[in-house]
Amino acid sequence: MSEEQALPTIGQDMRTFYEKWLEKEGLDVVRGMFVEDMKTMPLQPWGRKGGKGVFIHLEGAGEENSAYVCEIPPGGKLAPQRHMYEESIFILEGRGATTVWNEGGEKQTFEWQPNSLFAIPLNAWHQHFNTRGDQPARYVAVTLIIPMLNLFYSEDFVFNNPFEFKNRYGGAENYFSGEGKLFQQYDSYMKVWETNFVPDVLNRDLIGWKERGGGGRSMMFQLAESCMPAHVSTFDVGAYKKGHRHGPGAHVIIVSGEGYSLLWKDGEPVQRYNWKRGSMVVPPDMWFHQHFNLGKEPATYIALHGKYSPKYRTSKGASYWGIDRDVKAGGHQIEYADEDPAIWETFDKELAKRGVENQMIPKVGRK
Repeated sequence: MSEEQALPTIGQDMRTFYEKWLEKEGLDVVRGMFVEDMKTMPLQPWGRKGGKGVFIHLEGAGEENSAYVCEIPPGGKLAPQRHMYEESIFILEGRGATTVWNEGGEKQTFEWQPNSLFAIPLNAWHQHFNTRGDQPARYVAVTLIIPMLNLFYSEDFVFNNPFEFKNRYGGAENYFSGEGKLFQQYDSYMKVWETNFVPDVLNRDLIGWKERGGGGRSMMFQLAESCMPAHVSTFDVGAYKKGHRHGPGAHVIIVSGEGYSLLWKDGEPVQRYNWKRGSMVVPPDMWFHQHFNLGKEPATYIALHGKYSPKYRTSKGASYWGIDRDVKAGGHQIEYADEDPAIWETFDKELAKRGVENQMIPKVGRK
């Protein structure tokens, strides 16, 4: 072949397979760093689901995972689904039920309410129902659809695959009972509750995690044998947690309280986001971030994570480990004594505006 002969060109469309699929779904995509209120954000009809929805692709997810919000109409239901990707679900508003089954197997149904948390077992059939006839139900889900579609570039494989992961869901009668067992996460002080359904994260017993500061109490959840864990954390009135950093994909959803979060990358300006119940923030990969409670009640958030597991070693160098250890000792946490003094000063002024007592004086050592 002579040098003058032109070769055919491939790869002119630089979109990923997922991006092409996303366009076909026909929904709006919310981008940026922050969502102020997922309970009221506008949604569009979603043909594949049978309800309404919106995709959420915040910068901090880093293509590790992605989120969407879906609404079920009053007294309605969504279409039955199964898919070859992990999915964790947190209920924002409403009451309903979800039925799960393997092809030809018995169906199991469990009921949920605001602040319920559960995961769909990988590739199991499932269907969501709104049991209230007077109001819609709305949930947020975090999934691993991006890497799966981009890896196989086949919708048919991802959505119409008959394989059953019976090691994850075999139809056990009490699978979604909410019962579980407690164990210790490797290389961290965090405790892990292994379960498949959390009826209400606000009524879940939490364990003190003094290393993270702010009077914090936390619990990690290992859900449905998934490689997508979640953790819930609450911290005191007039308090804030220590700054820390970790890998991408932690979708932080505010469950109760009001306050703000600071996010920053070394050498770049600090970004602030004010939050309330229903807000979401996703810190980018290895950006420091810090959460502050300005309200008159404890603040609680739940974080739906990317593809690492506190139970199974899905990667050797998981950067979530070390978030409660001093950066000076090789960890990823900034101790109070080492933080920028402006952090304390701003927090103290914000509390004074609201008439809330600053509980951090003995913890931080400033007046």
